[in-house]
Amino acid sequence: MTQTVDRIAEASTPQARVEDWLARFEAALAARDIEAASALFAVDSYWRDLVSFTWNLKTVEGRDGVAGLLGGCLETTDPSGFRTSEPATEADGVTEAWIEFETAAGRAKGHLRLKDEGAWTLLTSLRELKGFEESQRERRPKGVEHGVVRGRRSWAEKRAEEQETLGYGRQPYVVVIGGGQGGIALGARLRQLGVPSLVVERNDRPGDSWRKRYKNLCLHDPVWYDHLPYLPFPENWPVFAPKDKIADWLEMYTRLMEVPYWTRSAVTSAVWDDDAKQWHVTVDRDGEQVILTPRHVVFATGMSGKPNLPSFPGMDEFEGDQHHSSQHPGPDAYAGKKAVVVGSNNSAHDICAALWEHGADVTMVQRSSTHIVKSDSLMDLGLGDLYSERALAAGVTTEKADLIFASIPYRIMPEFQIPVYQAIRERDADFYARLEAAGFEHDWGDDGSGLFLKYLRRGSGYYIDVGASELVANGSIKLAHGQVDHLTANSVVLSNGAELEADVVVYATGYGSMNGWVADLVGQETADKVGKCWGLGSETTKDPGPWEGEQRNMWKPTQQEGLWFHGGNLHQSRHYSLYLALQLKARFEGLETPVYGLQEVHHLS
Repeated sequence: MTQTVDRIAEASTPQARVEDWLARFEAALAARDIEAASALFAVDSYWRDLVSFTWNLKTVEGRDGVAGLLGGCLETTDPSGFRTSEPATEADGVTEAWIEFETAAGRAKGHLRLKDEGAWTLLTSLRELKGFEESQRERRPKGVEHGVVRGRRSWAEKRAEEQETLGYGRQPYVVVIGGGQGGIALGARLRQLGVPSLVVERNDRPGDSWRKRYKNLCLHDPVWYDHLPYLPFPENWPVFAPKDKIADWLEMYTRLMEVPYWTRSAVTSAVWDDDAKQWHVTVDRDGEQVILTPRHVVFATGMSGKPNLPSFPGMDEFEGDQHHSSQHPGPDAYAGKKAVVVGSNNSAHDICAALWEHGADVTMVQRSSTHIVKSDSLMDLGLGDLYSERALAAGVTTEKADLIFASIPYRIMPEFQIPVYQAIRERDADFYARLEAAGFEHDWGDDGSGLFLKYLRRGSGYYIDVGASELVANGSIKLAHGQVDHLTANSVVLSNGAELEADVVVYATGYGSMNGWVADLVGQETADKVGKCWGLGSETTKDPGPWEGEQRNMWKPTQQEGLWFHGGNLHQSRHYSLYLALQLKARFEGLETPVYGLQEVHHLS
């Protein structure tokens, strides 16, 4: 190992160091010398594989982890052709390079970070399957049959026939439950890969999951972060899109990308037939009962799809209006009313601000501390190097930004995020001082790593400030602290005895794990079998250990055969839909897909 370290350190340029490492790595893999391959990694090292080796989303740590992965995957993966795709760079003692390679099944890209001791981080990600490449660019379909063809059918006639027969005379291989951004993105991927699939949505139109939310809702993420696959937003699209504009885009996108999509179709049950290796999915399609028999079911119901509606004593006695934030109709009807919003995260702030704008007397009930970050600071310091016009000018495309973000293993992501939020804390010190003076309980995450880690660990506990925090700081939105004890006919009473008069109560109390939908539609036994979705096992607030290394159950095989989960924000829907679609395509084509490191279940919900 000493010789390996010396030679890596002595190479004259970043490019030479990378080429030397790749040559050694490929030679060791070709020789099936797992010990030599794992010795090329630093003692503290991380290999994140997205499907290319493991047919899974899997991160391993240290030389033993690398050896375990290679011992389980090397023979079937048969990797080769490791090369850089652009010149390597170096900064702060770390050499970085973009790489490409091939496996027995497909073509892959990746990213490598080298230190003197060896590889510090390695990302490997499958991009396409050999022989099943998408029909795009030079492989795009011709779109027309030249010549004279008796009985020729037009494109519209073929589409009409497909829509009429899918789910009846012709069964989908995949049923995607939920037609929001996640289901639509996955449906588009599967369509381009030629996998017979069907997205089933209970609403009237694609985009209704956004269209039906409270009227002032806008995306808090910027446009560069939120593109869908294949069809990016136009260059004049607003930085922060209103929810109705997003809804219209999703509806249009579904049409243009020819996503097979049923509206007004609610799944009422799903049963796995272990003998036939298929599902029986019962759908109420606008009053008609239809039985679908796919091989795979994907729950794309959204990590914000299963509302946590609390059960407080006295709710049945309350004489005013009360509802979960997901059902909030908007502020118009509440002018001059006393509104109590239970919660202090994104939805709570948005709803409080809109109610105040429309003349309501608003009180926010903060039950636990919340991380706040100003939108401008997040866009500049948190996202600007990856998702912005500045990033594009530097050659960082959306795909490259996605891979840069993916190249940072979750275990060490706090090292990258903590300095960002320290800079934000300094930039906006006056803002945070005013919030604190108003009594708002603020935090930076358990370890100071801020918003992204809170999102990845628990999917809650933060607000991107687009104006509401100023109303909290100046007292326009009143603050109350504590847990709700009970409701009376016209008030909310907290556990500390405070009584808040209310004409309307909005429960901005968040959402439950996606496997709650499995419990509803398949059964509690199956929900417990697959376990909790989301979280990393970081042992921080609301993310109990043990360490998982990847998002629990998301975009990868689960303990229930043929059952998958797809969700997250628009960025994740775009990026991870590729890996999920490739896994489903491989199974559709009958390829061998030996899964390494199948998700273990540590938490049921």
